[in-house]
Amino acid sequence: MRNREATRLRQQVIPQARGRVLEIGVGSGLNLPFYSPDVTEVVGIDPSEELLAMARRAARRAPVPVRLEAGSAETLPFPDDSFDTVVTTWTLCTIPDAVKGLREMRRVLRPGGRLLFVEHGRSPDDDVERWQHRLTPLWRGVSGGCNLDRPIDALIRGAGFALTDLETGYLVKGPRLLAHHFKGRAEPTPSRDRDQA
Repeated sequence: MRNREATRLRQQVIPQARGRVLEIGVGSGLNLPFYSPDVTEVVGIDPSEELLAMARRAARRAPVPVRLEAGSAETLPFPDDSFDTVVTTWTLCTIPDAVKGLREMRRVLRPGGRLLFVEHGRSPDDDVERWQHRLTPLWRGVSGGCNLDRPIDALIRGAGFALTDLETGYLVKGPRLLAHHFKGRAEPTPSRDRDQA
């Protein structure tokens, strides 16, 4: 994910973050250089201690304060309404229960908060989609649990978000199985009981 195409998408999305930010799947910290002064703190969470060790080195050079924690998107260790922005980049493909993870992201977002995302996923082209379905079981086994065929926009909506900005398409160069992306912004939908979202 250090390639020029991924960096270009990071540069478009990450500077939109505001206030206190939760980055899901912070990985080795590749997003950290792109946060703007409008961010007061980034809390990065990742299940991999090895990647968090790399992120700690990146955090020392980050333009904003960074705190890193081991953990899973499905069980976020934060109170309700804790963050102004949640960021996820190339992460929803690997979360075992992506909808549960997204509901947790919604729970910790303050009213009026935003979810920023860049994710690869299911292609609208029938031939590509068929190959994504066929290859996903094998791909998961060799790529750390990555699913090629998740319908990212539908997952985000299904977890109680309204998509306020969405760009889809083959946004990066490369094999069409991996190149179809979803980039945008979403906000929690109003609900009397957010747990039922």
